[in-house]
Amino acid sequence: MDYSPPPLFKQGTSAVARLIFFVTVALVLLFVDARYDAMRIVRQVAATVLMPVERLVLVPRDAIRGVFDYAQSSVALATENRELRRASLEQANASVRQAQLEAENNQLRKLLSLTQQSATPVTAAEILYDARDPYSQRIVIDRGSTQGLRAGYPVIDERGVIGQVTRVSPFQAEVTLLTDKDQAIPVQVVRNGLRSVAFGGSRAGQLDLRFMAASADLQQGDLLVTSGLDGTYPPGLPVAKIVQIERKADTAFSRVYCEPVAGVRSHRQVLVVRYESGIGPRPQDDTAPQKAEKGSRSAAARAAADKAEKAEKAEKAEKADKPADNATASPAQTPTEPAR
Repeated sequence: MDYSPPPLFKQGTSAVARLIFFVTVALVLLFVDARYDAMRIVRQVAATVLMPVERLVLVPRDAIRGVFDYAQSSVALATENRELRRASLEQANASVRQAQLEAENNQLRKLLSLTQQSATPVTAAEILYDARDPYSQRIVIDRGSTQGLRAGYPVIDERGVIGQVTRVSPFQAEVTLLTDKDQAIPVQVVRNGLRSVAFGGSRAGQLDLRFMAASADLQQGDLLVTSGLDGTYPPGLPVAKIVQIERKADTAFSRVYCEPVAGVRSHRQVLVVRYESGIGPRPQDDTAPQKAEKGSRSAAARAAADKAEKAEKAEKAEKADKPADNATASPAQTPTEPAR
């Protein structure tokens, strides 16, 4: 049997001695390594052997760090995405606004050039809103009678006729567009001088020439301008272009559809032409008072003739009553005749 003492009670080198020994060995190794670089191979071997253990120990740290980095990057990306979207929206709005301002600037330049070239006084106006009636093609502009506008003045843009002023207030005016169902404008074909009247309302946004002969010299693409025969529109203003011609064998008339050349629904700035035609009143307007006077005279003559006829009838009736009175008196005188 082994009667040696248990390991707990075995006496060996003290802890202080071991500490001093290992510290001395460490210092010696540090000095030798720093002085002669003798431990480089040992370090390389130890690093190679301990690398898998080191990687395994660092896995939890790398996982936790990756989770935090993912969450932080997600928040940063979401914030950056929102900022980019907002910036993109602002740039899109700025781009649209810039394009709108450029188009408006170009139109104003064209209107200014047209104003300088026009021999007829014009007034620049801006469209405020459409009229309240949804079944009519009308707009309201920001000029009225205080600026010299009157009902009947034509309204144009840089490309042609838009409509006509139909109602005027002190500070606003209502303009009826060419495409309104109650609007008509005398036109003339530039190519051959053929005159007609363009009406609105048959198709949305278009005009048509009604009751045109099937043999009329019209072609698709012909430009129509104002003829000036109505005394409202000055002659030579572009109105529309012919886009479709319908000719049928069973009728003597053709249907001609036209598209306005002006921006009827495109722009906000227009020009009101203060056009005075100088054309006198129509003959039927002059003869109307004469006809009324003749009518009144004829009525007075008829009344006088009726009165004279009634007086003549009354006189004849009185004359017819007098012989009857004489006839009734003669029997009373008959007894005295034998006495004479």
